[in-house]
Amino acid sequence: QVQLVESGGGLVRAGESLRLSCAASGRLFSSYGVSWFRQAPGKEREYVAGVDFSGRWTGYADSVKGRFTISRNGAESTVYLEMNNLKPEDTGVYYCAATRYSKGSRDLTDFGSWGQGTQVTVSS
Repeated sequence: QVQLVESGGGLVRAGESLRLSCAASGRLFSSYGVSWFRQAPGKEREYVAGVDFSGRWTGYADSVKGRFTISRNGAESTVYLEMNNLKPEDTGVYYCAATRYSKGSRDLTDFGSWGQGTQVTVSS
């Protein structure tokens, strides 16, 4: 019922920045929690950041704390991930996901809607 499309990925050098966007459609999206996950080749998909339905509660993986910022724009039905001071270990496919738990979650099994992902590659 909720459809998500990520954009904004690309190739950057270490220390540079990117902003990822997650465009959502679906009448119930405003009540969903939204998180970003990422997956590098040979690794499990991991939690990156999340935001609750209101946009006021946010959470971050320790690896990105202080460098990434998640936000949502209700009027535009879009969730953003500002990524600053990127590191090679940030490389991976980034996925936007929505959960019916309005307060959000870090458990990927709680997310019923996923985008197709956008590739982020950070060179040394």
